[in-house]
Amino acid sequence: MSRSLDTLLRPSLLAVAIAFCTPLASTQLIAAEQSSVRAYNLPAAPLASTLNQIASQAGLALSLNPSLAAGKTSAPVNGQFDATGALREALRGTGLQLEQSSTGSYTLVAVPEGTLALPATSVIGAQNEESAWGPVEGYVATRTAAGTKTDTALVEAPRSISVVTRDQMDDRNVHTLDAAVRYLPGTTGASFGSDTRADWLRVRGFEPTQFLDGLPLPKGVYANPKQETWNLDRLAVLRGPASSVYGQTPPGGLLDMVSRRPSAEASNEVQLQYGSDNHRQINFASTGKIDDEGQFLYGLSGVVRDGGTPIDHIDDKRYNIAPSLTWNIDDDTKLTLLTQFTRDDTGITSQFRPIQGTKIHSPLGDISHHKNLGDPDWEYYDRTYYALGYAFEHRLNDVWQFHQNLRYTKSELSFQALTPGAYPFTQVDADGNVGRTSTSTDEDIGQFAVDNNMQADFATGDIRHTLLIGLDHQRTDTNYTSIFGDGLTTNVNNPIYGLPIVRPPRSSAFYDYEQKTYQTGLYVQDQMALDQWRLTLGGREDWVHTSTKFFNKGDATNTDRNKNFSGNAAISYVFDNGFVPYLSYAESFQPASNADTSATDSFKPTEGKQWELGIKYQPPGSNTLLTAAVYDLTQKNVSVTNNIGGIPVTSQTGEVKVKGLELEAVSDVTENLKLTAAYTLAKSEVQDGEFKGNRLQLMPNQTASMWADYTWHNGVLDGFGVAGGVRYTGNTYGDQANTELGKADAYTVFDAAVHYDLGRLDNSLKGASLAINATNLFNKDYLATCDSFYCYYGDERSVIASATYKW
Repeated sequence: MSRSLDTLLRPSLLAVAIAFCTPLASTQLIAAEQSSVRAYNLPAAPLASTLNQIASQAGLALSLNPSLAAGKTSAPVNGQFDATGALREALRGTGLQLEQSSTGSYTLVAVPEGTLALPATSVIGAQNEESAWGPVEGYVATRTAAGTKTDTALVEAPRSISVVTRDQMDDRNVHTLDAAVRYLPGTTGASFGSDTRADWLRVRGFEPTQFLDGLPLPKGVYANPKQETWNLDRLAVLRGPASSVYGQTPPGGLLDMVSRRPSAEASNEVQLQYGSDNHRQINFASTGKIDDEGQFLYGLSGVVRDGGTPIDHIDDKRYNIAPSLTWNIDDDTKLTLLTQFTRDDTGITSQFRPIQGTKIHSPLGDISHHKNLGDPDWEYYDRTYYALGYAFEHRLNDVWQFHQNLRYTKSELSFQALTPGAYPFTQVDADGNVGRTSTSTDEDIGQFAVDNNMQADFATGDIRHTLLIGLDHQRTDTNYTSIFGDGLTTNVNNPIYGLPIVRPPRSSAFYDYEQKTYQTGLYVQDQMALDQWRLTLGGREDWVHTSTKFFNKGDATNTDRNKNFSGNAAISYVFDNGFVPYLSYAESFQPASNADTSATDSFKPTEGKQWELGIKYQPPGSNTLLTAAVYDLTQKNVSVTNNIGGIPVTSQTGEVKVKGLELEAVSDVTENLKLTAAYTLAKSEVQDGEFKGNRLQLMPNQTASMWADYTWHNGVLDGFGVAGGVRYTGNTYGDQANTELGKADAYTVFDAAVHYDLGRLDNSLKGASLAINATNLFNKDYLATCDSFYCYYGDERSVIASATYKW
């Protein structure tokens, strides 16, 4: 398998593939472009920019007087048109029209007085306008800002990007990010089983940075915000490095999430849920106009959850509310306030299960999936998270527009837990007894983040540009204290609760520090288009200052100052038949943070680089997107230990390589059928140190998945729908040494759902619906991860019923 993958990724083959993708221009082709019908999905934009884009793609000669188009905005162009039809569609409502000369060229002229309408054009498959920062109808997104921070056609974005829409999340009854990404290529979730404290995500082998509304969420040790998926309109996974636009990020990729935002179209929704483990939840969302003119719009969504978990005596309580407000200041200016508050009361549902009784056979039998090996009388996990921010946009003229995203985030955590001792140092005895360690943690994170950018849409000759110039800044202040103590002894089959466990004094803390991080980044990016060629170039300089005071080490301090340049480049070609081949190069960097920094050591940022060759296919007139990509990813400055003369020496000379193939299909096949499918083949390898030749932790060698939903819209089954999914995850290693005790075998699980629109039964029930969702339908028993010290069970079957009312 590895040899075939290496052969697939050889640079020589990449070059051959690029050569085959290169088009041959001809007069006949250009003529055909002018009359051929193609799919368009262009949002409202400066009129001159839209007209130039359409004319250039079709090879039309368009004479454009700048004074006529000045200050005008094009109408959205959505659907299938020939080139002149698309131009006329863009001119709707502008008071301008096309005039053709005897030579075949076109001129823009004012509509004569008394003319009531422009010539009619036929539209095939027209659809609602979509924005990269808005909701999507169905499963197939067509716009994204992930990777570029501009509203870009997803099929033309020269990177591997998957978008999970609100409809997908609703159909699968998603409650966590782990669940949201489980049907995507190159992405894994719930690496330690479902955990009510956190989402355990990996993208191309690395933990992704999470962005919400264009800004990074704070990253600590335990107090990281666990994003509420109900409050999202969409989320995108960008696979591969992205530091040239976003700053400090890992080489594997990032999550780009978009909050629900106010809409002028009034809508309300309430959903009640009940299911396995006494899961009880209420979801609500409402939006609409505040005033008749629609200058002010409101949005409100939230979740109330008061349920149990698969683990005895651990609750899953969440109280979340997310108000938002949009002020349409004028036609060119808009301000949207985005806020949220979340309170969590839960515990460690992933549990640290001893190797004995999970991976290693025990004469006492397997340890139960449901036993709580801690102590509910002593343990707790209380987190409070709130955020206040806004998204501001202002169009200066036909060329320039300004965007500013700003947010202050605060996350506070108080946490106590008991963990069985690690194998083989602490073992379960013949009677099932095992010693434990207590952990007492207090952590709070405060973060201020702001991103300012100017976007210019213009043309230089035949080349159209979307130029982005940005400056962002973030400040993060983290206080972290973690104290370890004696958790006394319990029994794995009959846990002992109520023991006199004592929290040690702060003076004995293993971790006790305050860390302040300041990052400033200056970035430039140009997305260029010449006819059907696309070229993207970008670069960014970052300055990062980290200062840490260690209270448990006599107030010793450590200061790191780093600066780094990250670049990206990509080229692609947009064929009329919907194929878009591309080649991209991107870089990343990520400084050390949190407990990785000590009072005496300084660590260089890790650096990543990636080559990716891919092709996307969106058949004209369809709601289908097919993608394929191969990539070669390298991370440098990794800490490794080598044995030199019998002495272990640690240095940052390590390197990790990841190569892979990813396939994805997303389609609203018909009005009735929607589906997603994905496949990943990956090879990772440590290049240096005592673990040279080993695979990355928590990265499966293969994954595959498919989900389909079929809903009847007529006949006896009108309003009824069924859905099903299958997920395969290859084997993984949870330890660097890749030992047998650290190996988790491959597994396959099935999901299913049924739903019914009660409004189809009787008009008085319009807006009401019922659904039942089951994950791991056949209750497959598997280990999500083992790390040679502990094992973590995968999720058992869960069945949740939902009743929804929309009006």
